[in-house]
Amino acid sequence: MSRRLFGTDGVRGVAGEVLTAELALALGRAVTTQSPADRPRVLVIRDTRESGEMLEVALAAGIASAGGDVLLGGVLPTPAAPLLLGRYGFDLAAVISASHNPFADNGIKFFGPDGYKLSDAAEAAIERLLDEQAGAAGGRAIGRVSELHGTLEDYLRELHTRFADLDLTGVDVLLDCAHGATYRAAPEIFRRLGADVTVLADAPDGRNINAGCGSTHIAALAQGVVDGGHDLGFAFDGDGDRVLAADRHGTVVDGDELIALVALSQRERGRLQGGVAVTVMTNYGFHQGMREAGVEVAITSVGDRYVLEELRNRSWSLGGEQSGHIIDMGFVPSGDGIASALLTLEALAGGDLAQRAGMQKLPQRLVNVPVADRDAAMAGAELAEAVARESEALEGRGRVLVRPSGTEQLVRVMVEAPSEDEAETVTARLVACVLGTSAPA
Repeated sequence: MSRRLFGTDGVRGVAGEVLTAELALALGRAVTTQSPADRPRVLVIRDTRESGEMLEVALAAGIASAGGDVLLGGVLPTPAAPLLLGRYGFDLAAVISASHNPFADNGIKFFGPDGYKLSDAAEAAIERLLDEQAGAAGGRAIGRVSELHGTLEDYLRELHTRFADLDLTGVDVLLDCAHGATYRAAPEIFRRLGADVTVLADAPDGRNINAGCGSTHIAALAQGVVDGGHDLGFAFDGDGDRVLAADRHGTVVDGDELIALVALSQRERGRLQGGVAVTVMTNYGFHQGMREAGVEVAITSVGDRYVLEELRNRSWSLGGEQSGHIIDMGFVPSGDGIASALLTLEALAGGDLAQRAGMQKLPQRLVNVPVADRDAAMAGAELAEAVARESEALEGRGRVLVRPSGTEQLVRVMVEAPSEDEAETVTARLVACVLGTSAPA
């Protein structure tokens, strides 16, 4: 194979072009072939994209042709996969989703029997099987494909069990389901816990997932909270593994602030194991808040995969990303947007999100600078000197992060400072330096 298929969150691309039915079938065969189970039982769930049904059929055919039994769980949030793996003792799970991407994209990610996404080694083994065209059944009998009924209720039961003590009576909440995988589950669990629920973007048609709605377009939720006089609102992404919030004033509350709120609450309740794992993009204000509270913080590369890896290595329970991926290992080893929203309300304990504690968010400015060669741009001595100079000037007050994109010819310049003006000014100087050391793309 001329390129690596698996990224940090499975195989993803334009459905029918990059992620074809043929590739889905081959992936199904390969992942089943490498399973140590004699007759693997494989759960398959998906989000609401129109290409999901095509890929579901192809993936199921590949699994069955390699001797696996397929259980079709229908439309469910991604975190339902590891939860149902544990509940039923399945050998594998596959989620067909491209998360927050537009409807034309789709993806396939796999979870092992332990509920964790497959390791790099396991993904490499699958790619070798694809390369060798060795995804045949290998003597196994052909598997069966059947529907697994009641999966939504199973997922809701897990949520209800975890948050049984959370009484949301009198809480007026607005939910934006992004026309995605949470469109049934999120409103239902909030209602069961007693909340007064109003819902946006809960009518998926296969093409409207993430379209001007959800956590990547949170302005609609923020305005809706204010216009409707709601107490607060939550916006999920297409596959339901992340969430952002808006308080009653329409102020957006990102993942950093939600994690800080939950971390302090869980520590007070004796539920926080160890410290908190976050990425290099996490706001400087988070680090200040955790330092003042005496909570240890571990820093990882960007990606919930790396946060999860750090949590496992340290046996910690809580971590996440600014984008709204929040992982509570005490519930599920995956980001779960619905659970994270409920964790937020649990942490508030009847309080007002507008009066949230935990951190004072610093103004942040992020610019993606197109360059001809990101590695050459990063290697420039002038840029290194500028970063060191600006970092020293902001020491104890903010920070500078300049890094190459992992997939594009971009240099990402991020600055956090006590004021918007200072953040903007420092960013402008660094962007000019990047452009001065590398020809623009």
